[in-house]
Amino acid sequence: MTLGEKLSRLRTLEGYARGLDREMTQVEVSKTLREELGGGISQAYLSQIERGKRRHLTSDTRALLARFFRVHPGHLVDDLEDVAPLPPRQRHDIDDELDLWLVDGSEKFGHDRELSRALVAIARHENSRDCLRLLASIVDNHRLIDHLLESFTLSESRPKRRRHRS
Repeated sequence: MTLGEKLSRLRTLEGYARGLDREMTQVEVSKTLREELGGGISQAYLSQIERGKRRHLTSDTRALLARFFRVHPGHLVDDLEDVAPLPPRQRHDIDDELDLWLVDGSEKFGHDRELSRALVAIARHENSRDCLRLLASIVDNHRLIDHLLESFTLSESRPKRRRHRS
């Protein structure tokens, strides 16, 4: 996967994580970077990266984008092609692949907002693999899942109360 493809996917993930129900535009990323992190990356620069016209980032730009998207700076490079197989992948590499798979799923099932948001929420979690393993263990326990679903349904049907500060 190229750096440009990674940035495009990260914009998608970030847009859903921020409740936009769509990818963030390059303009929105540029503006939010300025407002939240005080960094200056223009929309044109982001476009050049995503189109492959600019293949390398300065260390400052890489660090800023990594902070914004909450990824390791080493993620923001082109993946190697035509390279001899590497030893078994480290867990964080598998987590990155899993997160991208979850984001793809959220896009595929975008018509189901709750499912799409759930997939993005898992992808955004620091330990998404463990979240899915936990979900699998919950599903294996039918009484527990019935109880959790019943509690979840009841809490959704209750009106939310506002807390008043004294």
